[in-house]
Amino acid sequence: MMRAPDRDNAGVIAHPPLLWLAAVLIGFGIEALWPVALPGQAARIAVGFALFAAAFAVFLWAWQTFRRAGTNVQTQKPSTTVVSDGPYRFTRNPIYLAMAAGTVAIGIGAGSLWVVAMAVPLVAVLQAGVIRREERYLEAKFGDAYRAYRARVRRWI
Repeated sequence: MMRAPDRDNAGVIAHPPLLWLAAVLIGFGIEALWPVALPGQAARIAVGFALFAAAFAVFLWAWQTFRRAGTNVQTQKPSTTVVSDGPYRFTRNPIYLAMAAGTVAIGIGAGSLWVVAMAVPLVAVLQAGVIRREERYLEAKFGDAYRAYRARVRRWI
C-alpha cells in the first residue's frame, strides 16, 4: 500500500496498543472457552509480575526517550527524528518488545497458556502491519540516517 504524499505518518494497520489489548482479550476469550491452566500459582504470579514490571519499565524508558527527543510516540503522528539512544541503542522496537513481553507476563501471571500463546500472533501482526510500514516510512523520510541506524541496531533483540 502506497503512502499518500500529504500524510506524514507510517500508515500502520491499527494503533499498536489496541493490537496489544486485542491479543490479551482474545487470549482470555479462548481461555474461557478452552481452559489450559498453567501450574504453580505462587511462582507463576511472581514470575508474571516480575516480567510485567520489566516490560513496563522498558515501555516507559522508550516513551520517555521519544519525548526527550521531541518526536511523537503515536504512530498516527509524524516522526521528527531518528531516535537512537536509550533502549533504542539495543532494539529498534522496544515498545513492541515490551508489548510482547507484557502479553507473556499477563498470561503467566493469570495462568493462561492461551494468553501466553497470543504473543506469537501479536508479534506477527506488529511485524507485518506496523513495523514494516514504520521502517518504510522512516527510510523514506530520513534516508541515510535511518539506514545507518537500521544497520547498527537489531529490529527486535
